[in-house]
Amino acid sequence: MLTYLGFEKSYYVWSLEGAEWVPTLVILRLNRAALCVQWSPKENKFAVGSGAKTVCICYYEQENNWWVSKLIRKRHESSVTSVAWHPNNVLLATTSTDGKCRVFSTFIKGVDTKDSKAGSPAETKFGEQILQLDLSYSWAFGVKWSPSGNTLAYVGHSSMIYFVDDVGPSPLAQSVAFRDLPLRDVLFISEKMVIGVGYDSNPMVFAADDTGIWSFIRYIGEKKAASSGSSYSSQFSEAFGKFYGSQSKSTTANDASDSRGGVHDNSITSIVPLGKGGSPKVMRFSTSGLDGKIAIWDLENMQQELGNQF
Repeated sequence: MLTYLGFEKSYYVWSLEGAEWVPTLVILRLNRAALCVQWSPKENKFAVGSGAKTVCICYYEQENNWWVSKLIRKRHESSVTSVAWHPNNVLLATTSTDGKCRVFSTFIKGVDTKDSKAGSPAETKFGEQILQLDLSYSWAFGVKWSPSGNTLAYVGHSSMIYFVDDVGPSPLAQSVAFRDLPLRDVLFISEKMVIGVGYDSNPMVFAADDTGIWSFIRYIGEKKAASSGSSYSSQFSEAFGKFYGSQSKSTTANDASDSRGGVHDNSITSIVPLGKGGSPKVMRFSTSGLDGKIAIWDLENMQQELGNQF
Protein backbone atom coordinates (compact mmCIF):
# COMPACT_ATOMS: atom_id res chain seq x y z
CA MET A 1 0.00 0.00 0.00
CA LEU A 2 1.03 3.60 -0.62
CA THR A 3 0.05 6.70 1.31
CA TYR A 4 -0.44 10.02 -0.49
CA LEU A 5 -0.51 13.26 1.47
CA GLY A 6 -0.88 16.50 -0.46
CA PHE A 7 -0.34 20.06 0.67
CA GLU A 8 -3.83 20.77 -0.70
CA LYS A 9 -5.06 18.56 2.17
CA SER A 10 -6.18 15.60 0.06
CA TYR A 11 -5.23 12.24 1.58
CA TYR A 12 -5.45 8.74 0.10
CA VAL A 13 -4.16 5.23 0.65
CA TRP A 14 -3.52 3.40 -2.63
CA SER A 15 -3.84 -0.41 -2.66
CA LEU A 16 -2.69 -2.67 -5.49
CA GLU A 17 -5.62 -4.85 -6.57
CA GLY A 18 -4.50 -7.07 -9.41
CA ALA A 19 -2.77 -4.76 -11.86
CA GLU A 20 -4.58 -1.61 -10.76
CA TRP A 21 -3.95 0.87 -7.95
CA VAL A 22 -7.18 1.74 -6.13
CA PRO A 23 -7.41 4.83 -3.87
CA THR A 24 -9.15 4.83 -0.48
CA LEU A 25 -10.08 8.07 1.25
CA VAL A 26 -8.34 9.05 4.50
CA ILE A 27 -10.22 11.21 7.02
CA LEU A 28 -7.53 13.24 8.81
CA ARG A 29 -9.45 16.28 10.12
CA LEU A 30 -6.46 18.59 9.71
CA ASN A 31 -6.67 22.35 9.22
CA ARG A 32 -2.98 22.57 8.29
CA ALA A 33 -0.80 20.65 5.86
CA ALA A 34 0.59 17.20 6.62
CA LEU A 35 4.39 17.25 6.93
CA CYS A 36 5.44 13.62 7.48
CA VAL A 37 4.00 10.12 7.42
CA GLN A 38 5.11 6.60 8.36
CA TRP A 39 3.47 3.17 8.35
CA SER A 40 3.52 1.12 11.54
CA PRO A 41 5.58 -2.12 11.57
CA LYS A 42 2.43 -4.27 11.24
CA GLU A 43 1.06 -1.96 8.51
CA ASN A 44 -2.34 -1.71 10.19
CA LYS A 45 -1.84 1.94 11.16
CA PHE A 46 0.09 4.96 9.95
CA ALA A 47 1.03 8.20 11.68
CA VAL A 48 0.84 11.67 10.14
CA GLY A 49 2.62 14.69 11.60
CA SER A 50 1.25 18.11 10.68
CA GLY A 51 1.67 21.83 10.87
CA ALA A 52 -1.39 21.90 13.13
CA LYS A 53 0.68 20.77 16.16
CA THR A 54 -1.09 17.40 16.05
CA VAL A 55 -0.36 13.79 15.07
CA CYS A 56 -3.02 11.68 13.35
CA ILE A 57 -3.01 7.92 13.94
CA CYS A 58 -4.94 6.38 11.05
CA TYR A 59 -6.50 2.92 10.83
CA TYR A 60 -8.85 1.20 8.39
CA GLU A 61 -12.59 1.13 9.08
CA GLN A 62 -13.99 -1.70 7.00
CA GLU A 63 -17.67 -0.81 7.50
CA ASN A 64 -17.28 2.52 5.68
CA ASN A 65 -14.31 1.55 3.47
CA TRP A 66 -12.14 4.44 4.53
CA TRP A 67 -9.24 5.23 6.83
CA VAL A 68 -10.19 7.18 9.94
CA SER A 69 -7.90 8.91 12.41
CA LYS A 70 -7.53 9.57 16.10
CA LEU A 71 -5.65 12.73 16.99
CA ILE A 72 -2.88 13.28 19.48
CA ARG A 73 -3.62 16.93 20.21
CA LYS A 74 -1.69 17.57 23.41
CA ARG A 75 1.89 18.57 24.14
CA HIS A 76 3.21 19.70 20.75
CA GLU A 77 3.79 23.44 20.74
CA SER A 78 4.73 23.71 17.05
CA SER A 79 4.80 21.76 13.77
CA VAL A 80 5.56 18.03 13.93
CA THR A 81 8.55 17.37 11.66
CA SER A 82 8.96 13.58 11.89
CA VAL A 83 7.35 10.46 13.33
CA ALA A 84 8.82 7.00 14.04
CA TRP A 85 7.18 3.76 15.17
CA HIS A 86 8.64 1.55 17.86
CA PRO A 87 8.93 -2.13 16.81
CA ASN A 88 6.10 -2.98 19.24
CA ASN A 89 3.63 -1.14 16.94
CA VAL A 90 2.30 0.95 19.86
CA LEU A 91 4.88 3.55 20.91
CA LEU A 92 5.39 6.50 18.56
CA ALA A 93 8.25 9.01 18.72
CA THR A 94 7.87 12.52 17.30
CA THR A 95 10.05 15.58 16.78
CA SER A 96 8.89 19.15 16.45
CA THR A 97 10.08 22.65 15.66
CA ASP A 98 9.57 23.41 19.34
CA GLY A 99 12.88 21.53 19.80
CA LYS A 100 11.46 18.56 21.68
CA CYS A 101 11.28 14.83 21.06
CA ARG A 102 8.30 13.01 22.54
CA VAL A 103 7.11 9.42 22.85
CA PHE A 104 3.38 8.62 22.91
CA SER A 105 1.19 5.55 23.27
CA THR A 106 -1.02 4.86 20.23
CA PHE A 107 -2.87 1.80 21.54
CA ILE A 108 -6.26 1.53 19.78
CA LYS A 109 -8.77 -1.01 21.03
CA GLY A 110 -9.83 -3.35 18.26
CA VAL A 111 -6.73 -2.58 16.19
CA ASP A 112 -3.86 -3.41 18.54
CA THR A 113 -3.63 -6.59 20.58
CA LYS A 114 -2.80 -6.92 24.26
CA ASP A 115 0.48 -8.57 23.31
CA SER A 116 1.64 -5.44 21.49
CA LYS A 117 0.63 -3.31 24.45
CA ALA A 118 2.85 -5.40 26.70
CA GLY A 119 5.92 -3.68 25.27
CA SER A 120 4.73 -0.26 26.46
CA PRO A 121 4.33 1.04 30.00
CA ALA A 122 1.38 -0.41 31.87
CA GLU A 123 -2.04 1.23 31.77
CA THR A 124 -1.19 3.70 29.01
CA LYS A 125 -4.08 5.12 27.03
CA PHE A 126 -4.13 6.45 23.49
CA GLY A 127 -2.34 9.77 23.22
CA GLU A 128 -0.70 9.53 26.64
CA GLN A 129 2.82 10.96 26.66
CA ILE A 130 5.42 8.47 27.86
CA LEU A 131 8.48 10.70 27.61
CA GLN A 132 9.55 14.22 26.65
CA LEU A 133 13.17 14.99 25.76
CA ASP A 134 14.40 18.58 25.98
CA LEU A 135 17.91 17.95 24.66
CA SER A 136 17.74 20.28 21.65
CA TYR A 137 17.65 24.07 21.83
CA SER A 138 16.63 24.35 18.17
CA TRP A 139 14.29 22.64 15.71
CA ALA A 140 14.34 18.85 15.96
CA PHE A 141 14.11 16.42 13.01
CA GLY A 142 14.51 12.84 11.85
CA VAL A 143 13.68 10.64 14.83
CA LYS A 144 14.31 6.87 14.50
CA TRP A 145 14.31 3.74 16.70
CA SER A 146 17.03 1.12 16.66
CA PRO A 147 16.04 -2.36 15.34
CA SER A 148 15.48 -3.65 18.89
CA GLY A 149 13.66 -0.51 20.02
CA ASN A 150 16.12 0.00 22.88
CA THR A 151 17.70 3.17 21.48
CA LEU A 152 16.19 6.35 20.07
CA ALA A 153 18.07 8.84 17.88
CA TYR A 154 17.10 12.26 16.54
CA VAL A 155 18.85 15.42 15.35
CA GLY A 156 18.75 19.13 16.10
CA HIS A 157 19.18 22.13 13.83
CA SER A 158 22.25 23.15 15.85
CA SER A 159 24.50 20.42 14.35
CA MET A 160 23.77 17.96 17.14
CA ILE A 161 22.61 14.35 17.18
CA TYR A 162 21.03 12.80 20.26
CA PHE A 163 20.95 9.16 21.39
CA VAL A 164 18.60 7.96 24.13
CA ASP A 165 18.76 4.52 25.78
CA ASP A 166 16.26 2.95 28.18
CA VAL A 167 13.33 5.07 27.02
CA GLY A 168 11.05 5.46 30.03
CA PRO A 169 11.04 7.20 33.42
CA SER A 170 14.87 7.26 33.66
CA PRO A 171 16.33 7.49 30.15
CA LEU A 172 20.07 7.68 29.43
CA ALA A 173 20.86 10.41 26.90
CA GLN A 174 23.97 11.35 24.93
CA SER A 175 24.54 14.43 22.76
CA VAL A 176 27.11 14.38 19.97
CA ALA A 177 28.14 17.70 18.42
CA PHE A 178 29.83 17.92 15.03
CA ARG A 179 31.37 20.79 13.07
CA ASP A 180 29.43 20.29 9.85
CA LEU A 181 26.04 21.54 8.71
CA PRO A 182 22.91 20.24 10.50
CA LEU A 183 21.31 16.89 9.74
CA ARG A 184 17.71 16.32 8.63
CA ASP A 185 17.21 12.56 8.94
CA VAL A 186 18.85 9.47 10.42
CA LEU A 187 18.78 5.70 9.94
CA PHE A 188 19.94 2.86 12.17
CA ILE A 189 21.82 0.34 10.02
CA SER A 190 22.56 -1.77 13.10
CA GLU A 191 22.14 -1.50 16.86
CA LYS A 192 25.41 0.42 17.21
CA MET A 193 25.63 2.37 13.97
CA VAL A 194 23.61 5.29 12.57
CA ILE A 195 23.82 7.15 9.28
CA GLY A 196 22.76 10.79 9.27
CA VAL A 197 21.96 12.95 6.24
CA GLY A 198 21.29 16.65 5.88
CA TYR A 199 22.59 19.97 4.68
CA ASP A 200 26.19 18.79 4.25
CA SER A 201 25.09 16.71 1.20
CA ASN A 202 27.12 13.68 2.33
CA PRO A 203 25.92 10.84 4.59
CA MET A 204 27.66 10.81 7.98
CA VAL A 205 28.37 7.67 10.02
CA PHE A 206 28.03 7.61 13.82
CA ALA A 207 28.81 4.56 15.93
CA ALA A 208 28.83 3.43 19.56
CA ASP A 209 31.91 1.79 21.05
CA ASP A 210 31.97 -1.15 23.46
CA THR A 211 31.12 1.14 26.37
CA GLY A 212 28.09 2.60 24.58
CA ILE A 213 29.64 6.00 23.83
CA TRP A 214 28.54 7.42 20.46
CA SER A 215 30.84 9.44 18.18
CA PHE A 216 31.26 10.56 14.57
CA ILE A 217 33.22 8.05 12.44
CA ARG A 218 33.42 9.18 8.82
CA TYR A 219 31.60 10.36 5.72
CA ILE A 220 30.21 8.11 3.00
CA GLY A 221 30.56 9.09 -0.64
CA GLU A 222 33.35 11.66 -0.46
CA LYS A 223 37.09 11.65 -0.94
CA LYS A 224 38.15 12.66 2.56
CA ALA A 225 37.15 11.28 5.92
CA ALA A 226 36.58 14.56 7.73
CA SER A 227 36.63 18.30 7.18
CA SER A 228 39.71 20.33 7.95
CA GLY A 229 39.71 23.73 9.57
CA SER A 230 40.61 25.41 6.29
CA SER A 231 37.50 24.05 4.61
CA TYR A 232 35.31 25.93 7.08
CA SER A 233 36.97 29.22 6.26
CA SER A 234 36.50 28.38 2.59
CA GLN A 235 32.81 27.65 3.16
CA PHE A 236 32.45 30.98 4.95
CA SER A 237 34.20 32.78 2.09
CA GLU A 238 31.94 31.07 -0.41
CA ALA A 239 28.80 32.09 1.48
CA PHE A 240 30.13 35.64 1.89
CA GLY A 241 30.94 35.86 -1.81
CA LYS A 242 27.55 34.56 -2.90
CA PHE A 243 25.81 37.03 -0.58
CA TYR A 244 27.44 39.92 -2.41
CA GLY A 245 27.14 38.27 -5.82
CA SER A 246 30.90 37.99 -6.25
CA GLN A 247 31.92 34.85 -8.11
CA SER A 248 35.60 35.67 -7.94
CA LYS A 249 35.63 35.55 -4.16
CA SER A 250 34.14 32.04 -4.10
CA THR A 251 36.41 30.38 -6.65
CA THR A 252 38.65 28.78 -4.02
CA ALA A 253 35.65 27.63 -2.02
CA ASN A 254 34.07 26.00 -5.05
CA ASP A 255 37.28 24.07 -5.70
CA ALA A 256 37.36 22.97 -2.08
CA SER A 257 33.75 21.82 -2.06
CA ASP A 258 34.23 19.94 -5.34
CA SER A 259 37.03 17.93 -3.73
CA ARG A 260 34.45 16.21 -1.56
CA GLY A 261 33.15 14.37 -4.59
CA GLY A 262 29.68 13.85 -3.11
CA VAL A 263 26.84 12.13 -4.94
CA HIS A 264 24.32 14.83 -4.01
CA ASP A 265 24.68 18.47 -5.05
CA ASN A 266 22.31 19.85 -2.43
CA SER A 267 20.78 19.03 0.94
CA ILE A 268 19.72 15.43 1.58
CA THR A 269 16.23 15.38 3.06
CA SER A 270 15.45 11.68 3.45
CA ILE A 271 17.11 8.29 4.00
CA VAL A 272 15.21 5.00 3.59
CA PRO A 273 16.37 1.37 4.13
CA LEU A 274 16.16 -1.02 1.18
CA GLY A 275 15.63 -4.78 1.18
CA LYS A 276 16.22 -5.32 4.88
CA GLY A 277 14.05 -8.45 5.14
CA GLY A 278 14.79 -10.44 8.27
CA SER A 279 18.36 -9.21 8.61
CA PRO A 280 19.23 -7.15 11.73
CA LYS A 281 21.52 -4.99 9.57
CA VAL A 282 20.70 -2.62 6.73
CA MET A 283 23.04 -3.32 3.82
CA ARG A 284 21.45 -0.94 1.28
CA PHE A 285 19.64 2.37 1.62
CA SER A 286 18.47 5.23 -0.57
CA THR A 287 18.74 8.98 -0.13
CA SER A 288 16.84 11.81 -1.79
CA GLY A 289 17.67 15.49 -1.80
CA LEU A 290 16.80 18.98 -2.96
CA ASP A 291 18.94 18.42 -6.05
CA GLY A 292 16.20 16.12 -7.36
CA LYS A 293 18.39 13.02 -7.13
CA ILE A 294 17.65 9.63 -5.60
CA ALA A 295 20.82 7.69 -4.77
CA ILE A 296 21.15 4.04 -3.75
CA TRP A 297 24.02 3.14 -1.42
CA ASP A 298 25.48 -0.34 -0.92
CA LEU A 299 27.43 -1.02 2.29
CA GLU A 300 28.43 -4.57 1.34
CA ASN A 301 31.95 -3.52 0.33
CA MET A 302 32.38 -1.00 3.15
CA GLN A 303 32.13 -3.26 6.20
CA GLN A 304 35.87 -3.14 6.89
CA GLU A 305 35.93 0.66 6.66
CA LEU A 306 32.90 1.03 8.92
CA GLY A 307 34.48 -1.06 11.68
CA ASN A 308 33.34 -3.64 14.19
CA GLN A 309 30.21 -1.73 15.16
CA PHE A 310 28.64 -2.65 11.83
